[in-house]
Amino acid sequence: MDLNLANKVFIVTGGAKGIGAAISKTISDEKGIVVIAGRNKADNQAMVDEIVKSGGTASYVTAELGTAEACREVVDFTVEKYGQIDGLVNNAGINDGVGLENGSPEKFFQSLEKNLSHYYNLAHYALPHLKKTKGNIVNIGSKVAVTGQGRTSGYAASKGAVNALTREWAVELLPYAIRVNTVLPAEVWTPLYENWIKTLPNPEEKLAQIVAKIPLEKRMTTSEEIADMTVFLLSSRSSHTTGQIIFVDGGYSHLDRSI
Repeated sequence: MDLNLANKVFIVTGGAKGIGAAISKTISDEKGIVVIAGRNKADNQAMVDEIVKSGGTASYVTAELGTAEACREVVDFTVEKYGQIDGLVNNAGINDGVGLENGSPEKFFQSLEKNLSHYYNLAHYALPHLKKTKGNIVNIGSKVAVTGQGRTSGYAASKGAVNALTREWAVELLPYAIRVNTVLPAEVWTPLYENWIKTLPNPEEKLAQIVAKIPLEKRMTTSEEIADMTVFLLSSRSSHTTGQIIFVDGGYSHLDRSI
């Protein structure tokens, strides 16, 4: 299926690793142009090199997205280089473990800055350009927003807000035919997830327990499966889909995990 993304320009935050990298590569496979925004210059460069080597077009901006000015710079760079923005993928974030007992008001606010503020800031600065192209926004959420996890208040609050903003923006941007949706993963095998599981006392046993609770095929979701849904939503093939929170999680969030 041709998703009609050729020569369209997409910003992907955190687009050099894990889910973000899969999204960047999938956009490129569909002939879209990718601008990767993230804090690690070496990772950004490596992903751009990989895309260019495979025949695609990509650039990067190294930025700490927790500041509004950095978000503005990402948008300005994209427009100066490519002249347009056709879509924004808000993906960057980290489950930083700022809980109610083990956190503090200061750490909680810092978590919101890391995991939420750039979703709003990038959408705000990109909006004039999205109006011109009738582009769209896809947010990457988390099961934590609907299931809870424990000991991660900042991340949970951020991802809950992402769900709310998706609906809010979908309504506000109806006059401009700008669609806004969220893809919500649960258990996805990424380098970050692998590093986390290795910190546990019995990582193999814990991983087996987690996988056993995923209803569909008793396996983790792949980054590529998240990317496929994300890129479909970016495309005109999903032209009448907006305000949706779409779970790509093998049934983890809603089906009875005892099955």
